[in-house]
Amino acid sequence: MQTACIHCGTEHVLKDSEFGGHPKVQFKCSKCGQNTVVEIKRKVDSTVVMSPLPSFARANATSSNLHLAPLDPGLKLPAGANVVLTILSGPSKGESHILSKPRVVLGRQGADIALNDPEISRHHCVLEVRDTHVNLKDLDSTNGTFYEEERARAVMLMDGGEFRIGVSMIRVNFRPK
Repeated sequence: MQTACIHCGTEHVLKDSEFGGHPKVQFKCSKCGQNTVVEIKRKVDSTVVMSPLPSFARANATSSNLHLAPLDPGLKLPAGANVVLTILSGPSKGESHILSKPRVVLGRQGADIALNDPEISRHHCVLEVRDTHVNLKDLDSTNGTFYEEERARAVMLMDGGEFRIGVSMIRVNFRPK
């Protein structure tokens, strides 16, 4: 298996015989001398998934440029209701957010609504309110946006609709003002 040091990015080849069927393997980098732990998730004839992502492969906050299409004039908050996002699970469980504008970006940092969930991208998804429903669009996030446990690029959410980003389950409600 090929992996990399999470500290300096040096590539290493680990022999399958060294794993002994263990789900995690620790190795010492030959270049920087730091220890790295990789998690091995494998099935017969499947791709090997390594975690954590090496630091050289992680983007920093300045490398991500959010480019949304111009605001559509059809986007508007409902006149007689508040659109409320309730975090049902995850690190921000119990938080509620009332949307103050018809288009908001959800993410980890630099987003309109920032959630403390390490499994979501900085700019993970966008919600666009169209009076009686909300369009949910994934912003090419690393771990995806899920509706009814299926990965989705775009979903139309009605009152009470739920979706998941990272480990955070979120419900959308239209509540009378």
